[in-house]
Amino acid sequence: MADLPTAKWSVAQVTELFELPFMELLFQAQTVHRQFHPVGEVQLSTLLSIKTGGCPEDCSYCPQSSRYNTDVEKEKLMAVEEVVKAAKTAKEQGASRFCMGAAWRGPKQYQIEVVSEMVRQVKALGMETCVTLGMLKDGQAEQLKEAGLDYYNHNIDTAPEFYGSIITTRTYQDRLDTLERVRNAGINVCCGGIVGLGESRRERAGLLAELANMNPPPQSVPINHLVKVAGTPLADEEDLDPFEFIRTIAVARIIMPQSKVRLSAGREQMDDGTQALCFMAGANSIFYGDCLLTTANPQRERDQALFERLDLYSA
Repeated sequence: MADLPTAKWSVAQVTELFELPFMELLFQAQTVHRQFHPVGEVQLSTLLSIKTGGCPEDCSYCPQSSRYNTDVEKEKLMAVEEVVKAAKTAKEQGASRFCMGAAWRGPKQYQIEVVSEMVRQVKALGMETCVTLGMLKDGQAEQLKEAGLDYYNHNIDTAPEFYGSIITTRTYQDRLDTLERVRNAGINVCCGGIVGLGESRRERAGLLAELANMNPPPQSVPINHLVKVAGTPLADEEDLDPFEFIRTIAVARIIMPQSKVRLSAGREQMDDGTQALCFMAGANSIFYGDCLLTTANPQRERDQALFERLDLYSA
């Protein structure tokens, strides 16, 4: 296996990994994985949409955008008690991290205060906490940290050069600025992207290079497979080859050896064999439950059966 470079990963280097023979790439990824993570251990997270729909952004993949005609109905922010009840259920079903997502461009101050109370009460259950609330202003990350937040999710979505084809209402730098605020507040970063948006392999490599070159790399890296939703601009996008998705997981593992690499959106469309190869390629975290914000996710019973067949266990 090639030595891990001490300098930043170039897009050319990452592309070379993508172009390795498939079995060689998986072997390298599994070898790296075993150096840093227990074999067979998978961290389980549950994701709850605490405020759904009505987002002013124009992310081409997202059914929660107010700009597109989808089946997603706009809902107000959930009550703290409802969120805590859902978190208790998630914990009983085996999840160790509870993630709360709100469809905002960025939270207002009173919303930060409500979400902070959610974080405090979920944290009191003994669970790790994560939120995704859009762009943060100065001081907001510190408030969330004070409430006990463990992770903040803010994906960069895709490579810088492809980003403008997917979203125009916020810049790449806007995303990086929020991530910097999160890091400066001492909160763990959860940051990944989406594949299958119509990007090239080199652009997939560019996404992963951006993530790996963060200082430090994200502690949690969700790799999402586009879920095509009627009414969004990407509803008719050509399907990504499943083996290309598995390659993406493997490359992420090699260049971010200590990060949790999470199978996120799109698992509902994956067969068990594809998921098994993703775990072989170094995925060691999943979203667990019946729904991811507004799209379906494999039901718990299916995940439990797959874990048993593959001799995997939850962290």
